Amino acid sequence: MLKKADIKAQLESRFAKDLHKKLCDIPTPTALKDIYKAAFRIKEAIERDECMLVVGDYDVDGVVSSVIVSEFFDALGVSNYSVRIPNRFKDGYGLSAEMLDEIDERTSLIITVDNGISAIEASAICQKRGIDLIITDHHMPPAVLPEAFAIVNPKQADCDFPNIEICGAQVAWYLVGAIKDVCGLRYDMGQFLELLCVAIVADMMELRDMNRLLVKCGLKAINSSRRAAFKAIKDYYGKERFECDDISFLIAPLINSTGRMDDASLSYRFLRAKNITEAYDCLERIVEFNNSRKEEERALFESSLKYATCDDEIIVTWGEQWHEGVIGIVASRLSKHFKRPAVVFSIGEGRAKGSARSVGKLDILALISRCDELLCSYGGHKGAAGLVIDPENLPLFKEQITNACRDFLCDIKCANEGLLGELDPNEIDFELLELLEYFEPYGQKNPRPFFTIRGAFVKNEKLIGRENNHQKLILQHGDKTLEALFFNFTRRAKVGESIDIVFSVSKNSFRGLVTPQLLIKDILE
Repeated sequence: MLKKADIKAQLESRFAKDLHKKLCDIPTPTALKDIYKAAFRIKEAIERDECMLVVGDYDVDGVVSSVIVSEFFDALGVSNYSVRIPNRFKDGYGLSAEMLDEIDERTSLIITVDNGISAIEASAICQKRGIDLIITDHHMPPAVLPEAFAIVNPKQADCDFPNIEICGAQVAWYLVGAIKDVCGLRYDMGQFLELLCVAIVADMMELRDMNRLLVKCGLKAINSSRRAAFKAIKDYYGKERFECDDISFLIAPLINSTGRMDDASLSYRFLRAKNITEAYDCLERIVEFNNSRKEEERALFESSLKYATCDDEIIVTWGEQWHEGVIGIVASRLSKHFKRPAVVFSIGEGRAKGSARSVGKLDILALISRCDELLCSYGGHKGAAGLVIDPENLPLFKEQITNACRDFLCDIKCANEGLLGELDPNEIDFELLELLEYFEPYGQKNPRPFFTIRGAFVKNEKLIGRENNHQKLILQHGDKTLEALFFNFTRRAKVGESIDIVFSVSKNSFRGLVTPQLLIKDILE
């Protein structure tokens, strides 16, 4: 059985190859191809008072990227610029040809953040109209790149950036750093750490190396932040401080909900709110959107379950007019539920728009690329991807991607890679909580540690939650009594039986007292 020393050794081994463990060690902007070409062009535009447009994206990463660039511009006193965050339902993703028909005719420079690497048609129009286009993105570049004045993307050929998956907000942050350099400014880049950590976690980046460092530093920054948005969330939800899980399960879903359900510009205004009153006005509307998102997600998840089985090598489901704003979350839930990659499509207006999520070590974008001849378009990164297909080709796509999955079986079987082993129940105490907290944040490439306990006796149980879909348990193992929660339980534990469980350990805070609590992932049969 595992002891604390065994757990510490296993977790430390995850970071043995990390190169960047201090902020002073992380790569500088010079590592990114074209970044100083972009920075000098922006400096020139500022000095000439040219009309600039920043084009973001409707997810957390895109919103945060837009906030970083706009706050920097405001700090410099730049006024001749605007920010455009596409509406998921009206505009679609990223810089588009249609959007260019709506922009200020004086615009001479467009800067994309967290998008643009696939904007072939829009870039051609920019070139024709004499608009310089600077693309900053982190998604996988296509075989043919857009025609642009500069492309800043760590994944493009001939870029010297280290082999670390970074998000769009980090690329935007580096761009700001390069502009600061060419303008000869003294500017605290650390003020954006609180935003970067939210974007990194929300966009499912690998939580190793510099990403792990930035999230740990960013969490500290959030808890001491003067940003009205974070103060409003703390106050609204009665939080004394934010924990790592609050980024994944509270802050990011709130910011994401507006783009999923309506328009992400509300989240942009929320993060940029100048005072608590303005932030609260935005937050109350955001909470309503998030509640609607939860309802849509629950209904769509239940509908998707009808078309999936435990025998599927990949979960592929689709339906007419399924809510496009939540298909990504549903794909994520399906992948966790079945421990398989998942793709969920919404069919409407003659096309099927899909969202895909990975499991284990699987590169979901590489898997999807095996079916590229069937797709109208696709893009993304290792953990998540988006795709568009003719609805008539959906059955063939499902067949082809299922066959392709067989070449990725080893990566898919790593879905339980966070399972460390059987834990001695007597090791579950406050000291274990501190040990596990030290190795946070958990996520991609640093999965949350899970353990097993065999023969736990169920002393008491009760159903909780509005829909009675969660179970609270009191377990006994020898002389050790343990409290446990089983969210969205797949099998109800009964009083008097002995169960084998897979679980993680979390904090339970009640009236100032912190105790360990088991979060059950599965009951083994």
